[in-house]
Amino acid sequence: MTRKIIIDTDPGQDDAVAILLALASPEDVDILGITAVAGNVPLDLTQKNARIVCELAGKPETRVFAGCDRPLRRDLVTAEYVHGKTGLDGPTLPDPTMPLQDQHAVDFIIETLRSETPGSVTLCPLGPLTNIATAFERAPDIVERVQEIVLMGGAYFEVGNVTPAAEFNIYVDPQAADIVFKSGTPLVVMPLDVTHKALVTKPRNDAFRALPGDVGHAVAEMTDFFERFDIHKYGSEGAPLHDPTVIAYLIRPDLFTGRHINVQIETQSELTMGMTVADWWGVTDHPPNATFIGDLDADGFFDLLTKRIARL
Repeated sequence: MTRKIIIDTDPGQDDAVAILLALASPEDVDILGITAVAGNVPLDLTQKNARIVCELAGKPETRVFAGCDRPLRRDLVTAEYVHGKTGLDGPTLPDPTMPLQDQHAVDFIIETLRSETPGSVTLCPLGPLTNIATAFERAPDIVERVQEIVLMGGAYFEVGNVTPAAEFNIYVDPQAADIVFKSGTPLVVMPLDVTHKALVTKPRNDAFRALPGDVGHAVAEMTDFFERFDIHKYGSEGAPLHDPTVIAYLIRPDLFTGRHINVQIETQSELTMGMTVADWWGVTDHPPNATFIGDLDADGFFDLLTKRIARL
């Protein structure tokens, strides 16, 4: 069945590839809207970047909404040092001509969850969870109407990528993450533990570059830019494509393995702020609240990604 989804995002090159995968997969996902949030870069750029990606894919009819421009209770932390000053550095892409929707992203999320059949909409956050948490706080009745949240964020065995303990998306707004993880909504989490196994090696990037049309080449240029940071930091053979794992999971869940465990968010200690405390080994009696993914079939993942992007 086609899943109705809302993509909540802060593009970001890897966010862009996730959006492209979703736009190329209409038999699997029906994108009700894309909601932008401040994260990798400020909101004025994330909403613009989301529209740039839709136009790159030839899907200007996609509705894009601007959401929260700062975390719930902390100053905004951004990541231009990874993604470049625009958030989409790498390819040269034209400014979008498609409109930004007038409605606030949080209002769109609330309205959509109230109007669609209960249990029929999946939320796909690819950035900080500010928009989702704000919607849940403003309209508690929508929480039980969500089918599932499949998100990219957190880490356990891979520890942090922005502090020694925390992954970027959760660290930017840990209070929002705490609200979402405590909401009772079914959660699937793509932490660094799995995304760091989804590496864009040279042969995989060459496969993107060889695709006909502009989209594959743009993806290759995005990952060329994006990978310089991770190769220098980790000594890896390529950049991890974090966010597309969320969409790939909706299309091919058989590519992923994980455990249903308890995950809590640290919001008190500045030393470990934003840490996803994942009870992977079941050493507490805290009830499971999330499926925490630990591994993927990387070849199958990139095969899916390459074949679907070839459609655009």
